[in-house]
Amino acid sequence: MDSDKECDSGSESSADNDNDVFDFNIMLNAANSTERRLNAEFEVLTTDEVVELQREIIDKVNVLLKLPTSITRILLNHFKWDKERLTEKYFDGSQEEIFKGAHLINPFSKEPKVVRQNTSHDGPEECEICFLSLPPNSLTGLECGHRFCLSCWQAYLTSKIITEGLAQTISCAALGCDILVNDVIVTKLLSEESVKVKYQRLLTNSFVECNQVLRWCPAIGCTNVIKVNYFDSRQVKCKCGHVFCFGCGENWHDPVECRWLKKWILTVVSDSETLNYIAANTKQCPQCNVTIDKDGGCNYMLCRNQNCNYHFCWLCLDSWRQHDHFNCFKDNESRNACNALEMRRSSPNRYMHYYKRYANHLESMRLENKLYDTFNQKIDEMKQHYRTWIELQFLKTAVDVLCQCRQTLMYTYVFAYYLKRNNHSMLFELNQMDLESATEMLSEYLECDITSENLADIKQKVQDKYKYCEQRRTVLLDHVHEGYEKDWWDYIK
Repeated sequence: MDSDKECDSGSESSADNDNDVFDFNIMLNAANSTERRLNAEFEVLTTDEVVELQREIIDKVNVLLKLPTSITRILLNHFKWDKERLTEKYFDGSQEEIFKGAHLINPFSKEPKVVRQNTSHDGPEECEICFLSLPPNSLTGLECGHRFCLSCWQAYLTSKIITEGLAQTISCAALGCDILVNDVIVTKLLSEESVKVKYQRLLTNSFVECNQVLRWCPAIGCTNVIKVNYFDSRQVKCKCGHVFCFGCGENWHDPVECRWLKKWILTVVSDSETLNYIAANTKQCPQCNVTIDKDGGCNYMLCRNQNCNYHFCWLCLDSWRQHDHFNCFKDNESRNACNALEMRRSSPNRYMHYYKRYANHLESMRLENKLYDTFNQKIDEMKQHYRTWIELQFLKTAVDVLCQCRQTLMYTYVFAYYLKRNNHSMLFELNQMDLESATEMLSEYLECDITSENLADIKQKVQDKYKYCEQRRTVLLDHVHEGYEKDWWDYIK
């Protein structure tokens, strides 16, 4: 946009609106293009579609194996639903070993099945659990030859499904027998509909959990499944709107890798006493010692004490006009060098440094999400002054960019915590510092009181700043990704 000047004149206002539309559409098309590219790499399935996918895989395998569906399901589950590996082992290896490993009786085995002494069906039969004598053919059993009455089977299966949460790995009720009960028999024996529904859910969950190209959406209440072509740590977005990492299931955490994020989470959880200290939401003004509450995302703070009015940074408590946004850890002896001792992860001061900044961006992101509601109200107010919807969309775009930058910055501190210091890490810290400084300024602009009178000035500042923030975020991430490809990064083990 060349100009965002606001005028009462109809012709000039139309020109500005045209520029707004052009600029907004460019950003919208770019965002849609990125989303289409990401969506091409994965698909979102409903529970019914997952069940259908499961049936399709079984049918494809059965074309080659010529086995009952129930047996094929157990074999596929044994091979983690890797149909290529199953068919390869089935035709190249010992079929008897495959069935034994899957806890099945080989249906093609020439050896006679195990027959219990009480399985002669000409006279009364005795249940091996309750020892009741029942009329002939009243008991039900598996290929292993163990037979039980319907009441005992139902009690056993219900306990396994409801209490233990088992489905694919329910074995024979006979003590010491590991032959698995297939889904056909389970469904036939169960009478309670609620238990059958739970059993089907457990079957579906087992299918997803042991399949490398499937993952449940981790959003609360969502029942969708993400399907990819191959396993990888990549960004995926469910239809419910939740964006997460397919590799580990956590929120999307670029630029840090899954392995380091897992270590970080374990470190945070195990250090609860430290977290209780650093998670406090109040600090004292460094000039007058008045207690100050942080109720916004911006780290620029102004002491409201009339005798003070000190401007400072929430993170480092230095004067806002003079502080230099030190984003890399440096001790009191030297602010320009980090030796091996300083880089030890066991240093509590170092951990505090990185966690405090990680937690601050997390909290700021949570607070800034509230800006969506604030700006929706503001947009409704501005419409009364004949402002168009397109003209005011820069506010939502700015908050989107702000939250993305907060999330990226949050995970850069996890990345930096495990990073050894070298020339590339120093460049990373400079990029991190630039992005952090621009993000704080954008946050400061958005927390200003926007009125119809100052809208033009605020709009120009906000647009320039969020475009710059997005540019710096891209530069930072591109540099980290290039480092992954060229093996620039050394880590503290």
